[in-house]
Amino acid sequence: MAVLSKGTERSEYVQAFLEAAAQLGAHGFSVGVAGDAPGQHGSWNVGATPLAGNRPAIEALKKVDLLVDTVFLLFSKEQLEIQAAGVRVLLCIEPVDHLREMFPDPTLRARVEAAGELLGKASSLRLLNKHGTDVTYDLGAYPVITQYGYTDTPGRWDHFPSGFVFTGASDDGVNGKVVLGPGDIIYPFKTYVRTPIELTIEQGWIKNISGDLDAELLAEYMAGFNDPKAYGVSHIGWGLLESAKWSALATDQHGVGMHGRSYYGNVMFATGPNQELGGPNDTECHLDIPMRGATLLLDDEPVVVDGDIVIDSMKPASRS
Repeated sequence: MAVLSKGTERSEYVQAFLEAAAQLGAHGFSVGVAGDAPGQHGSWNVGATPLAGNRPAIEALKKVDLLVDTVFLLFSKEQLEIQAAGVRVLLCIEPVDHLREMFPDPTLRARVEAAGELLGKASSLRLLNKHGTDVTYDLGAYPVITQYGYTDTPGRWDHFPSGFVFTGASDDGVNGKVVLGPGDIIYPFKTYVRTPIELTIEQGWIKNISGDLDAELLAEYMAGFNDPKAYGVSHIGWGLLESAKWSALATDQHGVGMHGRSYYGNVMFATGPNQELGGPNDTECHLDIPMRGATLLLDDEPVVVDGDIVIDSMKPASRS
């Protein structure tokens, strides 16, 4: 097992994972890289990592069974190469109290995998909400990704902690309107939407952003990347982790936001890169937007209705 780190960041996590490996009888070692990922404008640039071009480190990481990533390799070519070698990758960058609050278990895995199976069989997805959202996704072009906080399958990535499922539409297969309403969350802003944001989507691309202050902020942020691929629609899915809290962001700005992404019944609309699904969009501009109180249908059959999951196999025992 290898633990990847950057500088002195999360050094306590490196030591904890190495000690855990020793207790389990595994051979553990750390790989430390220096410096920050490239970035032009103080934004969250996904896919650009300090591992880029470091061939000795990449080759070493391709030879382990499990890589614990404390840097954030997601959306990078380097992570895809490491996974292709059969390495399990576990991202862990959230604060320790979040790890404790959202600790995974096999029952979560079973519910997430049940959701993944259903999503994998669907050919269409429709998203609605009370603010005027009505958008459709043509499914089947890309695989389904499940996240439940751990991985024991060669080549599989997960994020500890998390609990949701998602996929992507065909590259030209998203059409309609998404209206973000008060209470929806925008990452990486780490803010709740206050004023409605209307996104017009045609053939998989955002063609117009309209609204008041929140819309202006979003439009300027995306334009700042100077990349037309920033306006591509990425993945879509829903949260299943009952211990995650929608309200967590109001009092805790630490971490990357796995409470908001995972909370039970959210529908997460995302824009930007899709190469983790095998797609061609490699923009560094990525938005995850968990939507509250939305409705999601697969092949016209409801899965999430007004923020509540209605399929029994996806419900925790406390909600059955």
